[in-house]
Amino acid sequence: MVLINHDTRCALDAVVDLVNTMPEGAAPDGLPDVAALGDFVTRHAISDVGTLGRRDLVAVHATRARFVEVFAATDTPTAAALLNAMVAAAGTTPQLTDHDGYDWHVHYFAPGASIADHLAADGGMALAFLLVAGERERLRRCEAPDCQRAFVDLSRNRSRRYCDSRTCGNRLHVAAYRARRREAGV
Repeated sequence: MVLINHDTRCALDAVVDLVNTMPEGAAPDGLPDVAALGDFVTRHAISDVGTLGRRDLVAVHATRARFVEVFAATDTPTAAALLNAMVAAAGTTPQLTDHDGYDWHVHYFAPGASIADHLAADGGMALAFLLVAGERERLRRCEAPDCQRAFVDLSRNRSRRYCDSRTCGNRLHVAAYRARRREAGV
């Protein structure tokens, strides 16, 4: 398995959460307004974010759509091209930092970058690390028929099938168990 440091894991978690805010079917937009964007920033402890506005929300929605394309890519060259374009457009500027009590780590966004560029740079680089390690297949969608949430399979043997084993996994296992019991006449 690829070794993922704390910062990369946090960036991957933010990307997955962002992708999962995308409205699909009857599901509403999980990032409908500036307040929700502020909650997202707080939930992921994203640093160096100034006052958020409508322009930030629109830009983050565009970044989200690009990440959705990366998850939907059917091959590594396509995913790489998407990530290269996203990271380049974000004006990636790697810098070492040790803010807020965290040990030394790398930020890929330029100082003063918008939240959209911040997400594109850090999240794009986190996904790029997976591609470089030959691990693109770890970018997955939940196999529950009514879910399709994105996740990064960080299991040792790449066997994770559901976004959350406690909800989707258990629900499907219980349904299969009940179906077997019905078939057995129990």
